Amino acid sequence: MSTLRQRVIAASVAGAIGMASVIVSTFEGRSLVAYLDPVGIPTICEGITRGVTIGQSKTPRQCDELLERELAVAMAGVDRRVKVQLPDTRRAALASFVYNVGESQFAGSTLLRKLNAGDTRGACAELSRWVYAGGQKLGGLVRRRAAERELCEVGL
Repeated sequence: MSTLRQRVIAASVAGAIGMASVIVSTFEGRSLVAYLDPVGIPTICEGITRGVTIGQSKTPRQCDELLERELAVAMAGVDRRVKVQLPDTRRAALASFVYNVGESQFAGSTLLRKLNAGDTRGACAELSRWVYAGGQKLGGLVRRRAAERELCEVGL
């Protein structure tokens, strides 16, 4: 069993937010100083972009608070858009995805359409298509989507 999978299972005690937090923090990493992401967006902490400017810095505690708040926003977006019941593992995978791509991208996706139509397996498979940023396929996104897909498919 992979270390990431072990951490996700351990976080399952904390529910979907706990599992999503493990995925996000694993793939986003943490930077206490703002930087430009691969497509040029100012980013800080674990991939936070809202209100970030280059030169900005945060403390570890501020990053923890931002991560918690932004994950709650992503989870609310999942809950608002998904019309079928989801196990915590699938909610966590989708919250990580929405945290990364945004609710508006999720709202217009084939992934969401398939999920709401009852094609769970097809919806989870759609995650593997979301591996491009700025027109380039990114290895980090390939690995992240594989982890999200694995979590999405639990129980299928």
